[in-house]
Amino acid sequence: MTGDRIYLYDTTLRDGAQTQGVDFGVADKVAIAEALDGLGIDYVEAGWPGANPTDDAVFDALPNLARSRVVAFGMTRRQGRSAGNDPGLSAILGARAQAACLVGKTWDFHVDVALAVPRDENLQMIRDSVAEGVKRGREVLFDAEHFFDGYAANPAYAMQAIQAAHEAGARWIVLCDTNGGTLPDRIEAVVREVAKTIPGDKLGIHCHNDTENAVANSLAAVRAGARMIQGTINGLGERCGNANLISLIPTLVLKMGFETGIAKDRLPRLAEVSRLLDRRLNRPSNRHAAYVGEAAFAHKGGLHASAVEKDPTSYEHVSPDLVGNKRHLVMSDQAGRANMLARLRELGIEVEPKDKRLPRLLEDVKAKEFQGYAFDDVPASFELLARRAFGAVPQYFALDRFQIQVEHRHNAKGELVTVSQAIITIDIGNERQMVVAEGNGPVDALDAALRKALEPRYPTLATMNLMDYKVRILTPQDGTKAVTRVMIESKDSNGKHWATVGVSPNIMDASFNALEDGITYKLFHDGARAA
Repeated sequence: MTGDRIYLYDTTLRDGAQTQGVDFGVADKVAIAEALDGLGIDYVEAGWPGANPTDDAVFDALPNLARSRVVAFGMTRRQGRSAGNDPGLSAILGARAQAACLVGKTWDFHVDVALAVPRDENLQMIRDSVAEGVKRGREVLFDAEHFFDGYAANPAYAMQAIQAAHEAGARWIVLCDTNGGTLPDRIEAVVREVAKTIPGDKLGIHCHNDTENAVANSLAAVRAGARMIQGTINGLGERCGNANLISLIPTLVLKMGFETGIAKDRLPRLAEVSRLLDRRLNRPSNRHAAYVGEAAFAHKGGLHASAVEKDPTSYEHVSPDLVGNKRHLVMSDQAGRANMLARLRELGIEVEPKDKRLPRLLEDVKAKEFQGYAFDDVPASFELLARRAFGAVPQYFALDRFQIQVEHRHNAKGELVTVSQAIITIDIGNERQMVVAEGNGPVDALDAALRKALEPRYPTLATMNLMDYKVRILTPQDGTKAVTRVMIESKDSNGKHWATVGVSPNIMDASFNALEDGITYKLFHDGARAA
């Protein structure tokens, strides 16, 4: 199979957004689209223009992507409207996107009952809509909704529907297992039959995961000749989800020898893209996710760990570094020491295996992780912890105390407002200062006070911005006394991102700890000297 090209189409921002409990903002969608572009995904479906204000804003906010083609999704024209005079279709074709994905009915049952139009009219709606998109210079994809159910019920009509799109100039005909109930052998057989009429290099597959077969079904379609796969990051999607591109991509490249738009040297970005989505959704990553999960290459003590130390291939199907993951040797002192030494080497900290400070660092990490710290998600905080263990981080400042006040009152215009004020006492070198600052909330006020005190001495902090702030309750059974974990993502004007963490029963204490680490990390990597 080496040399065959598979095209990858991501629908996280549209189909993935239909997941219960998922609500992307414009900034979330832009960040995810940029990450997919950096990875090398061929098509990024940005949303449905005209469906909601968020999707409209996304198309305006998206920067020009280097590798990915932006796709606008929507339906074929409505009955009784011409393709050139249908507001919904016009919104799709008028969006700032190079391609348009139009969904249409291919199951006669849906045409008769859900759409309630004559079957011939449905075919004409498909034909007209695709032709209009081609006329307007768009690369058109046709999503054949419920195709496999439709093919089972009335194969002749299902084929007429996709042939109408193909003949009108669609670049891709995407066969959708919309209900997610078709099994791999059936997918392969049907796609193989369709490929006798429509070339495989114009066929795509879109699978849902209702039988836990979305990845297997996508691979079955590829074996039968399809050359595009639609899916989402981490299998996000309505009901049970969509085909998981994070699992599919390394399988296609490393196991099956297919070529994709993702070069092998970019495959290691897979783990970070997977975790980026989880951070945006403020949810823990799946430890047991194939390829990228924290446990995917974790080896417990005993025979496994011993064998892996001699030759990792004894218990690993691929090398974890190929997909951006790491090997974890756990549950033994020797394995923990080896793992820590490897992480320190990655930071450029060379430590002798018998260094007496190493066991203390190991115990410190274990104790903090027991408290609720998650260092795999916040490498900046781990780096500071490790460097402090070996005496390598200057103390740029020391907070003596802080006080936060939140006032809910009417302003001079009679408007009800909430104002937050932070008062801090801080030592910078031999100088003690008391600083007062206001902010949009308690954390913003605390950050503003720290900046006000520190920027005159450390001006590079002016280039640092807080990009994200997330709180997770670690002990929900404790109610309002629960321990909280605060994760803060920061960015500077050079485009460098880093994440830090704080854990405490007091949310402001946890927030300060994360803020302190974020500022210290910035100053350390800027080469700042302590006052």
